[in-house]
Amino acid sequence: MGMTLSFLLFLTLLSPIFTFSSHVSDPEVIVQEVNQKINASRRNLGYLSCGTGNPIDDCWRCDPNWEKNRQRLADCAIGFGKQAIGGKDGKIYIVTDTSDDPVNPKPGTLRYGAIQDEPLWIIFSRDMVIKLKEELMLNSFKTIDGRGASVHIAGGPCITIQYVTNIIIHGLNIHDCKQGGNAYVRDSPQHYGWRTLSDGDGVSIFGGSHVWVDHCSLSNCRDGLIDAIRGSTAITISNNYMTHHNKVMLLGHSDTFTRDKNMQVTIAFNHFGEGLVQRMPRCRHGYFHVVNNDYTHWEMYAIGGSASPTINSQGNRFLAPNDVFNKEVTKHEDAAESEWKNWNWRSEGDLMLNGAFFTRSGAGASSSYAKASSLSARPFTLVNSITMNAGALGCKKGKKC
Repeated sequence: MGMTLSFLLFLTLLSPIFTFSSHVSDPEVIVQEVNQKINASRRNLGYLSCGTGNPIDDCWRCDPNWEKNRQRLADCAIGFGKQAIGGKDGKIYIVTDTSDDPVNPKPGTLRYGAIQDEPLWIIFSRDMVIKLKEELMLNSFKTIDGRGASVHIAGGPCITIQYVTNIIIHGLNIHDCKQGGNAYVRDSPQHYGWRTLSDGDGVSIFGGSHVWVDHCSLSNCRDGLIDAIRGSTAITISNNYMTHHNKVMLLGHSDTFTRDKNMQVTIAFNHFGEGLVQRMPRCRHGYFHVVNNDYTHWEMYAIGGSASPTINSQGNRFLAPNDVFNKEVTKHEDAAESEWKNWNWRSEGDLMLNGAFFTRSGAGASSSYAKASSLSARPFTLVNSITMNAGALGCKKGKKC
């Protein structure tokens, strides 16, 4: 009994550390304390995980029966998009047909499942390449889960998440995406409409919320690999492998579109690799947590922005190019120094290699960073193990993924 009372007293003493209140003068101090506690706890519990230090992967990849427990993945998201449940608790829908009809899709095709009104967990019967004729317009509460097959969305328009919510995209190869539009496209069983020209993004998030893009391999699209604009928020982009592209990721529609001040995006555990030029990401207005990513290539810059975004860079590894004129990680766009020096951009615990440097600006410690803190950063020394399996995984039935 004495030990139980002592333990309860210990928890009571700890509890104020985890209490968030509007009366806290500096929320960032509380965030730092919580992060320290979480890191200490994870170190102590490391023997319970698969040992990667990647909290998303350690949540589900240890299970050799992952195929029978596919929807467990929905419980593993972290960051600002952690509430994205996709098609959790919905039926399993199996893609068996690679054909595509933008207006009257057949049962068994990817588009038929994507537009349904009910929650669905979409999987694939075999390896396949799907060349869409027009943008794939997702309806709310959908998961596209490529585990167990090699699935390529390539050679045509790709994925659009427009004014919908609760989307998970996992385990796809998305590449060589083209412009679509000036055509009719169905977005629900009841409705199809005229689509103007699209940008040719790999994943376009337009006014979407609660979106999680995880373990995808993306490259060589017409515009962005992943873009989020027009009031999109509550997004996590994690464990992706990105290569061979110019404008990688745009987050925020324009400097004048102030609704994007509510945007919150987590960019975590991604590998930014060969042939990338810029925008990893390029941010506007909102709050962006860039944490534990591995940047091995850029030609112009890695992280940039305009319109006073808050960027919280923590525990990343930045390897600068050999070009002496492009060592800088950051780029403050479309503003004089007298303006951008007030933007809150912070680098904390980042590893700078080959002359890389991060130009900080704004407040060194500010409550704005609390709004841009979405998970506990791990030390940069763990970036290699955390990101080594970035991209689409070669999961096999009956084995750990």
